[in-house]
This record gives sequence, structure tokens and C-alpha cells, in this order.
Amino acid sequence: MTQTSESVTWLTQAAYDQLKAELDYLSGPARTEIAAKIAAAREEGDLRENGGYHAAKEEQGKQELRVRQLTQLLENAKVGTAPASDGVVAPGTLVKIAFDGDEDDTMEFLLASREYASADFETYSPQSPLGAGVLGKSIGEDAEYELPNGKKASVKVLDVKPFTG
Repeated sequence: MTQTSESVTWLTQAAYDQLKAELDYLSGPARTEIAAKIAAAREEGDLRENGGYHAAKEEQGKQELRVRQLTQLLENAKVGTAPASDGVVAPGTLVKIAFDGDEDDTMEFLLASREYASADFETYSPQSPLGAGVLGKSIGEDAEYELPNGKKASVKVLDVKPFTG
């Protein structure tokens, strides 16, 4: 339920709370856990041939990268409300489309920042070609977007509803 516009990311309160909880865990208890893993691996001996040590250091690096990403995201976040139920594609909506007007070839996705990707739905950013193409369209409208090979594709918006988590 996010929209990134330049450096501002719009989040619902629920999305903000979820990301904040992840940041709190990673910068607190998770840091302590990884430090303990590294210390234990160090005591095993020669660090050049210590797979456990190198794995723990790699895990620490990934964790610290995620902490930096979340910190930056939340610093630039603006908390807003969920999108309206007016049938217009907006960030934070579940969008059902038909490819090339074929109502049997459909897909449903969440239009949101990749930070709020759901395991239940494919997530497309409003800045992605498909996301930008359908943004602002209403149910029944056609949208066009550019494929990676430079060709154009068209879709028809079949349904739009707010994502409720």
C-alpha cells in the first residue's frame, strides 16, 4: 500500500507499523543473535577456512543492508489512508487485468512499492511499465505499456479494489 513518488513513500499505518517492527527486530535482537554466531564461529579456529564464520559475516552484511533500506524508507515515509473504493487504479489497490482484451487471459496484482510485496499477490511498482500504464485507469478502460523488448502491450482493467492486507 505504498507509492513512491520521487523520494517520498506513501504507506498506510499498517504497512508503516509492519516495516517499523521489522526494523526494530533487525536493529535489536537480530543484531545480538548474529554477533553471537560470529563470536562462536571465531572460537572454532582459523578464520580463513571457517565456513560458519564466513556465512555469519555474509548474513550480517545482508541484515545491515536491510536495516539501511528500512531506515531510509521509513525516514521518507508519509503515512496516509488506504485508497478509495472508487474503481480507479491507485497505489495500494488490487488490480485485475485482461491481456490484449482477452478476458480469459487475466492476472491480478497489487500496485504498491516492492517493500510491501505480498506472498499472496504479484506486486508491481507504480513506476514499473505495467504499473505506470494502469495507474489512474478505471474499470473497463484500456491501458498500454512498453515491454522490455520495446514493443507495446495493451491490457483492460477488469476490477480494482483496495488492498486490505
